[in-house]
Amino acid sequence: MQKFALLSVSDKSGLVPFARNLVDQHSFTLLSTGGTARLLREEGIPVSDVSDRTGFPEMMDGRVKTLHPKVHGGLLCLRDNPEHLKAAEDHDIALIDLVVVNLYPFEETVARANVSFEEAIEQIDIGGPSMLRSAAKNHRDVAVVCDPSDYDRVLNAMKLDDDWSGLRRELALKVFQRTSSYDKAISEYFSKQVEDEPDMESISGFPSTLDFQSSKSMTLRYGENPHQQAALYGDFLNYFDQLQGKELSYNNILDISASAYLIGEFERPTVAILKHTNPCGVASADDLETAWDRAFATDRQAPFGGIIVVNNTMDIGLARKISEIFCEVIIAPGFTEEALALFHKKKNLRLLVSKSGFGAETLQEIRTVPGGFLAQDRDQKRINPKDFQVVTDRQPSEQEWRSMLFGWRVVRHVKSNAIVYAGDERTLGVGAGQMARVDSSQIAVWKAGEAELSLGGSVVASDAFFPFPDGLIAAADAGSTAAIQPGGSVRDEDVIAAANDRGMAMAFTKVRHFRH
Repeated sequence: MQKFALLSVSDKSGLVPFARNLVDQHSFTLLSTGGTARLLREEGIPVSDVSDRTGFPEMMDGRVKTLHPKVHGGLLCLRDNPEHLKAAEDHDIALIDLVVVNLYPFEETVARANVSFEEAIEQIDIGGPSMLRSAAKNHRDVAVVCDPSDYDRVLNAMKLDDDWSGLRRELALKVFQRTSSYDKAISEYFSKQVEDEPDMESISGFPSTLDFQSSKSMTLRYGENPHQQAALYGDFLNYFDQLQGKELSYNNILDISASAYLIGEFERPTVAILKHTNPCGVASADDLETAWDRAFATDRQAPFGGIIVVNNTMDIGLARKISEIFCEVIIAPGFTEEALALFHKKKNLRLLVSKSGFGAETLQEIRTVPGGFLAQDRDQKRINPKDFQVVTDRQPSEQEWRSMLFGWRVVRHVKSNAIVYAGDERTLGVGAGQMARVDSSQIAVWKAGEAELSLGGSVVASDAFFPFPDGLIAAADAGSTAAIQPGGSVRDEDVIAAANDRGMAMAFTKVRHFRH
């Protein structure tokens, strides 16, 4: 029986050797359309136009060419159904055994700058998804290929001439995933183009229907704990190049994400050390080595097994200092050859190069809850000191302002309730995740004491308001001379009075930074 293969592709990579193999080794008769047929003829591969089979020419600038019963009948006919086979015979429908189709490059088109709506519309494929879905539905009898990377797998399966129903089902799944993501891309594009009367949905930036699909990029060894399975989906790996070390773990990926968002707060040379997504030491300086000394001094114990991130190229001087401790991951925009050579001796150490263009504004946050999802914008509000209000009798000094702004940048990356004691562009003590704010303050004071760092002349930053004066009083007793916090408590006046009684300066930011 004559075997037909229908080939109609936008991405023509690998097509010519694949098509030649189909003809020479497996005796297929090729059907094709437009540019695909033209390419095959130029390469000397025999091919028939689909229009010759259907009896209808391609028309309307190629918009109508494969939407025909002689195409879809050849795809959907069940080979073990006598009525289907008789209908095919009565209507001169050739059975198609293989479909090779990939879609118009809609996603690539709309990703280009200044693409018109009309250009985007013309890249919406109609016949391609229809053929793919017909073939995938009947994958028991029809093999369907939508990805050039699968050409060799199909040829190998044909060569073995064995039962490859499992591969056909896998290829059908790939088709439905591809057509689904294709439709989603079109839907998202249209949703951005439709101009409607403003309402709460359009103002908020969240669609009425949340629909997301993402391909698995990595199967992880386990999740947060060894008894939990885990996988990574999406394009996370596109933001980093891993130069060496073990595969990233679930916890590594969470820590790396937190590190990237934190380091994005700073322009001066900055070092941040994180553990379990919490900063345990952050400092800025004229050079990274000095910044490291100050960040590491905040807490010399917590960085064990932690994440280190910097915002400038790491040289051998800093690499030598870091190599003295055990850490899981080091992230930098670049490494000198000498630094790489030193770290290469630690085979398991994960070294990552962070790519440019990554920032808090690139993502919204989505979390699962029973029966659904929570979605929100990332906490990325730009810090503008002009919006702050000094509420105490005493104004902060220039030095205190620098420390307050530094502490405010760090504290919004610390789990609530969050307290950060800061000096001049450095952390001195960090208290995270306690049920009472005064407890976080006490932990930060204790950590500073353990590190033998004086809090005299420090500032205290709080991610939310002090509900009672006790947290502020604890900071004053520890040596802080200034505080920065959102304000908004019903007891603000009591807190302000406590600050004035102790000669402290205090600024209200009017912005809260809870992080759960």
